[in-house]
Amino acid sequence: MKSKGLRTVGYYVPHLEAAKKWYSAAFETEPYFDAPFYVGFNIGGYELGLMPKEDGVMKGNNVLTYWAVDDVYTAYEELLGKGARTHTEPQDVGDGIIVATVKDPWDNVLGIIYNPHFQLPA
Repeated sequence: MKSKGLRTVGYYVPHLEAAKKWYSAAFETEPYFDAPFYVGFNIGGYELGLMPKEDGVMKGNNVLTYWAVDDVYTAYEELLGKGARTHTEPQDVGDGIIVATVKDPWDNVLGIIYNPHFQLPA
């Protein structure tokens, strides 16, 4: 898989609205993307994402990092071919943003993302 670098760090939170307010104040910025399933901030050219807590996510296990790729479907298949296991299959989460996650051989979750709206600063 050829990555374009680290793109997004995501935190699962039990109260999305409260977390959005806290992170807006903490980083002195408003989200560039705000939906019930995801809130995204541009922090110095990188993305900080907030996601509603899912069943099974426990305290201390709430970080998800995404690596940018040009084609999530191809990268996903390449990772599976190299010994990764499916965690979440590729899916379009809206506005052409495509994400997927795999588990590496040690059960770490590795995220891959294609986000045509998020650009690094020049």
